Amino acid sequence: MNLQDITIAIIDNNIAFIQKMQKALKGLGANLLVSSNYESSITLIDNNQVDVILAEISVFEGRGFEFLNYFRSINKDSLFYILTDNIALIPIDILSSSNVDDYIQRSVEPEKFTDMIAHCIDKNNENSRALTRVDPIISSTRPYFHFRSPAMLKALENLPVIAKSNHPVLITGETGTGKEIISHAIHMLSRRSGDPFIAVNCGAIPESLIEGELFGHEKGSFTGAYKLRKGKFEVANKGTIFLDEIGDMPLNLQVRLLRVLEEGQLFRVGAETPIPIDVRIIAATRRCLLQYMESGLFRDDLYYRLNVLNIYLPPLRKRIEDIAHLSVHFFERARGEMEYLPPHPTLSTATITLLERLPWKGNVRELRNLMTRVATLIPGNVKKVLPTHILPYIEDTSVPSDDMQNSTQGIFIPIGTTIDKAEKALIDATLKYTNGNRTQTAKLLGIGLRTLRRKLNTQ
Repeated sequence: MNLQDITIAIIDNNIAFIQKMQKALKGLGANLLVSSNYESSITLIDNNQVDVILAEISVFEGRGFEFLNYFRSINKDSLFYILTDNIALIPIDILSSSNVDDYIQRSVEPEKFTDMIAHCIDKNNENSRALTRVDPIISSTRPYFHFRSPAMLKALENLPVIAKSNHPVLITGETGTGKEIISHAIHMLSRRSGDPFIAVNCGAIPESLIEGELFGHEKGSFTGAYKLRKGKFEVANKGTIFLDEIGDMPLNLQVRLLRVLEEGQLFRVGAETPIPIDVRIIAATRRCLLQYMESGLFRDDLYYRLNVLNIYLPPLRKRIEDIAHLSVHFFERARGEMEYLPPHPTLSTATITLLERLPWKGNVRELRNLMTRVATLIPGNVKKVLPTHILPYIEDTSVPSDDMQNSTQGIFIPIGTTIDKAEKALIDATLKYTNGNRTQTAKLLGIGLRTLRRKLNTQ
């Protein structure tokens, strides 16, 4: 990374933060300027061509919006970042201004901030765009699955070879990690791509119906069987059948499935003549099949017949590097489905940081649903998606309250501090801890949400 000849201004009165940023910028070739109040900041931008400003808005003592507009009037193409401990405390006129490029938490790692600057400068400079090598695995799966993380690269490193083979595949991983999407990618990258891909959720079909659903039935084979019906295996002939949640398949059906795998033929319910089939099986489960085998809930012979090739999909919390990429993808896809024309609103760095800190118990599916809600309900005039746009749609259960209650973080309140000031400091610190989530803040403080709003409005 090179910031040669880039002038960066930090406007803040926190000496420790400034020194930390100075250390990070040293050796990158950037020119660093520092200011700590309104008057000196005006002088600074009047006398220098500033490319990037990182400003703690409170140092302007109520004149932040005035400074922002003045800076933008003389530096239309420069970057203006707001430095903050708590985005909820930023004045509404600045928060809604299109002149702000992003909001940066004071806890940001300097390297992450400098990487962001370099990325923005490269993106805006046609001459600085360089060709980058795209990993062939990422490239081949991009129409079906989006990822950049080392964890997913490792999980899918053998995907092209697996797709070309004809052996059964067992995909494991938590709910919402994309097992069906991966199975579809395997099919589309295989020699069977021109033939059917049939997906069956073994846990969603009643036990009394699943045998006929999979293998079909003859006319008159039971009460209500008025005509012959082909099962999913026959429909998928020459192609691929995806058996999702295979761990929920009843034991008696496991025996029949094993016979189909071994003999390459099946019997419809009520039939005496076998039907040859040529189907590739991909199975998936959120269960630990080894534990199910020990408990007698899953046949070991079927397990070893299915588990020829294995793919484990890590949960989203283990692939943090993918969250930003997926968030943008789902947001823009949802906007496109609503026929909004690009350019779409961008996600601020503070928003990405918030998303990266969530536990994502529902994995990629939960992230997709969140970004779809935001894309659908966000006001039409918004150009940058901020944490304030995201927080209302995050379920309270997404924030691990037990971890918060056991946290060792705190604040120091000197003796002699008035009750009002101590209360304000405690509210501000708790808001910072929850990334501006007022519902969670009120819960931690033991007060109602309305009470918290009233106290914030009177500060």
